[in-house]
Amino acid sequence: MTIATLVVDDELIARHAIVRLLRDDPDIELLGECGDGVSAVKAIRSQSPDLVFLDIQMPAINGMDVVATIGAARMPATVFVTAFEQYAVRAFEANAVDYLVKPFGRERFAQSLLRVKTRLAAGEAMGGPASARIMLALNALRRRDNHLERIPVRIDEHITFVDVQDIVWIKASRNTVQIHLADSVHELRETMTALAERLDPKQFARVHRSAIINVRRVKAIHPWFNGHHVITMDTGQKLRMSRYQHETFLRLVTTGGEERKE
Repeated sequence: MTIATLVVDDELIARHAIVRLLRDDPDIELLGECGDGVSAVKAIRSQSPDLVFLDIQMPAINGMDVVATIGAARMPATVFVTAFEQYAVRAFEANAVDYLVKPFGRERFAQSLLRVKTRLAAGEAMGGPASARIMLALNALRRRDNHLERIPVRIDEHITFVDVQDIVWIKASRNTVQIHLADSVHELRETMTALAERLDPKQFARVHRSAIINVRRVKAIHPWFNGHHVITMDTGQKLRMSRYQHETFLRLVTTGGEERKE
């Protein structure tokens, strides 16, 4: 069994340590190395590795951003690499996600690689249980962090960042979301529920099962019928608010928007 492998780590010493250990294994076909998240996304998409060693702590686009950009269901088998952080270790262990804590020794590396080989040999697809485990572990890590300030999005072959304060509203589209800015729309491979957990609830409100709005971009709220309301954003976009979102409505009329009508 030949395993096409990619190594992603912004620390040169750590990256070379992984590469050196991989070269001792006859089952490994080393595809290359990446020193940042942007090149990692490009390499995963273009080379389709079977396995990736992915550093969590990288500047600009970190390991979690790479997974979010690719989509957990599309990620190859993944071994997360992290500096010692007990919270991260607990998250990985609780969800049976393979990980390495830097600095790691040859024996620990061999154990992790053996687990990955066993799963690959068993035909475990990343779109199944492994994907779910990764998402559970990363969601646990995200809950530790502050709310999102920027979101990585893809424009052509480039990754750029959207400031969350520039978001007008967000629309659910199956297993992706559409992020609507004043002058553009970007697609993100993440569920509405997962993204909502990462946004500041003081700034964003879910007004419908398929819509989240930036409260600060609300211009007016008008009654409609059967308990529904229509929200007008500062871009002129009109969105229907579910009648079941009564608490959201109360928060909007007391804290959001420039002009509110009940």
